Amino acid sequence: MAHSACRCARPGRLLSLAGILSLGGSLLLPSAHAAQKETAKAPPATGGDPTEVVKLIDETLKSSWEDNKITPALRCEDHEFIRRASLDIIGRIATPAEIKTYMDDPAKDRRQKLIERLLKSEDYAKNWGNIWANWLLTRTGAFGRGQYHDGTQLWLEEQFSLNKPFHEIVKALITAEGKNTDNPAVNFILAHVGENSPKGEEREGGQFTMVPITSRMSRLFLGIQTQCTQCHDHPFGKLKQHHFWGINAFLRQVRREGTPPLPGNRMMTFGPLTLRDDVTVNEDAQVFFETRNAKLLPAKAQFIDGTKITSEDHDGKKVPIQGKARREELARLIIEHPNFPKAQVNRMWAHFFARGFVNPIDDFHEKNEPSHPELLEAMAKRYRHYGFNQKDLIRWICNSEAYNLSCVSNKTNEKPEAEQLFSRMLPKAMSPEELFESLMIATGQTMTKDEKSKRRADWLGNLISNFGDDEGNEVSFNGTVVQALMMMNGSDLNTAIAPGKDEGNVAKIVKEHKGNGRAIVRELYLLTLNRPPATKELEKIYQAMQQMRTRDKDIMAPYQDLLWALLNSNEFMLNH
Repeated sequence: MAHSACRCARPGRLLSLAGILSLGGSLLLPSAHAAQKETAKAPPATGGDPTEVVKLIDETLKSSWEDNKITPALRCEDHEFIRRASLDIIGRIATPAEIKTYMDDPAKDRRQKLIERLLKSEDYAKNWGNIWANWLLTRTGAFGRGQYHDGTQLWLEEQFSLNKPFHEIVKALITAEGKNTDNPAVNFILAHVGENSPKGEEREGGQFTMVPITSRMSRLFLGIQTQCTQCHDHPFGKLKQHHFWGINAFLRQVRREGTPPLPGNRMMTFGPLTLRDDVTVNEDAQVFFETRNAKLLPAKAQFIDGTKITSEDHDGKKVPIQGKARREELARLIIEHPNFPKAQVNRMWAHFFARGFVNPIDDFHEKNEPSHPELLEAMAKRYRHYGFNQKDLIRWICNSEAYNLSCVSNKTNEKPEAEQLFSRMLPKAMSPEELFESLMIATGQTMTKDEKSKRRADWLGNLISNFGDDEGNEVSFNGTVVQALMMMNGSDLNTAIAPGKDEGNVAKIVKEHKGNGRAIVRELYLLTLNRPPATKELEKIYQAMQQMRTRDKDIMAPYQDLLWALLNSNEFMLNH
């Protein structure tokens, strides 16, 4: 941070606050003290009574703790829980008003009531629309930002706001057709069509190779990494090359009309794109692939379980299903596969616990067994039985005792090998979107919807351009020192903290509490960390700020510095 540009970097003031807050360290992580454990009361049933599934989760994990001589962490404190659940379910920290509502509820069921409020919040659909847009399209390239990404995210928001069953969302994505300005679901396939077929082979092989979308579908919806089987048989599992190309053959009639902007072009012009099926190409649903020993072999449209594409009669002859129906058949086979519900349960579990039953979350195979196979199987069975209800799945997970545990380890569960037992909560870095939305709440910036959208796009663009993407895979942000420095050195952050004399949360809080320093500090803690400061924290900070005020005539300056320090602490940047 350039000292001439940022008042918050003045020596003395910042160093004294940093010493108290242990900036970038772990002093601000929650206390190990927690309330006594209490019996969870399940919320009202929707697709099915969640009590049974929550009990199943609790009993299974408890048994695994006992078998491994693990003592689970204490139950997390209420302030920690509302921050955790808010970030996980609606993608941002809680507001002071939301914290008050939560703490006003009876202690015995306030957590269950909170989960229900979060599921009904309009931010629920926005958060999951964003999460799935990133999983489907990534954050980079022509489809990773701009109109194509935004359109897909809005379409997904609508699906989640209606609590559309997940298998229906997946079917719509796999079978989508039309113009992306009318049906943004087509962007999922259009984003991953791959290279053009070699010149002269378009009629036999289709317009595109469809290699990226083949592997992405299997990873996202089946939890199976097939990308390596494009070139060779899987080294550990049972998948062979012909399995990859058998799925690929379902997609070879896809045709794109229109051209997306080239990746890396910062002045992108997003023209409309259309996805349709060209039934005049790849009529026999067959593709050819080359083995490692240079043999060229054919692969008919065939699913990984051996199911071949259904045929239909044409003048007494059996021919493969044409057009969209070929993708409809693929969608049916994916949704009916045993891995479909398990992959989604595992992915969702990892979202809330920072790791899945199977890790990596999209690498199910014979040599990578789940940590709790019976529990995964049972949850997947109920998830399918109750109609792939996303909100039910979240209820089961968030009402479980494991989700209510503190992140503070003990001697029995502090080693990395104990993480797979879920006997404590693992801290996880906020995503770029969670950071942005939480900063907006903490700083209290007022701006129009368009201004916020532009600020958000700039924030994400700067962060992602520095961290990049992993060859089209989902970006993983791990709360590194570099990321922290990017936040601390950002002029936008300093402007947000001190936007003007009477603007922003600091000005509002100082005016409201009329110079009551301790009350102001408490409010800033609630705004950022969603908890009040501990007594020792409060007194140390208050005394340090009294000394600062003798050196600075600006009454808001010490509080702006405190807000700056809190926003750059590990406790703010981590979801724990």
